[in-house]
Amino acid sequence: MNSCERQRVKEKGYEDKTKGEITMTNDPEGAVRQRDGMTYAVVTRMPAGIVTSEDLEKVAEVARTYRVPMLKITSGQRIALVGLQPEDVQKAIDDLGPLAKPETAPCLKFVQSCLGTEMCRYGNQDSIGLAKTVDGLFKDRTFPAKVKIGISGCPRCCGESHTRDIGIMGTNRGWTILFGGNAGTRPRFGDVIARNLSPEEALDCARRLAEYYQNHAKPHERTARFMERVGMETLKSDLLAFLPYIQIEKVS
Repeated sequence: MNSCERQRVKEKGYEDKTKGEITMTNDPEGAVRQRDGMTYAVVTRMPAGIVTSEDLEKVAEVARTYRVPMLKITSGQRIALVGLQPEDVQKAIDDLGPLAKPETAPCLKFVQSCLGTEMCRYGNQDSIGLAKTVDGLFKDRTFPAKVKIGISGCPRCCGESHTRDIGIMGTNRGWTILFGGNAGTRPRFGDVIARNLSPEEALDCARRLAEYYQNHAKPHERTARFMERVGMETLKSDLLAFLPYIQIEKVS
């Protein structure tokens, strides 16, 4: 990078670090800095991965307005607008309106869902409906680390419930709750917390698990590492034993 280019990025809020690297010093709020150190991504909020034609038109309009070089469907069933210039980040978020999900404090990243009984012939439970309710329950909360939730309408688990922080999986007898899953560099299947729950019981159990995690996890500690540290027996004695719809002896 020549001197003119360095001066330009400094004027936009970049700082020249050692070894000639360029790093942002005043990142725009609500965006994710990209690998080039100079551009940003903004992601949409799409509970259960449901999107309307109007939503898609709005995303396309914003992408054209700010010349976004890439639109990427993420593993969490969201759309990432990748390659925004720093001066365009807030304008893009404003233009997206309710579709925008600014990335700020550790929070709920997404609630993903399969088709459930809405469309899929294998669906045992209404995963889309439950996912929308769960999103409303958790969307404004902050956590010690990011939280990802996967909801599946049957044991085929297309909502990746086993490898999410909170997993909810439908069977022909009700909902199964899993906690502490992770699909990263240290993958872990979530612990089975309860089986055969009603929708109301499943929501209550998920809420209580999230609160327990909020109150007892270390900063930046994901639920997988949290469960490895505290263990199932502690969770049973501190929380699960007080939930009337859980039979402790059947919790694995």
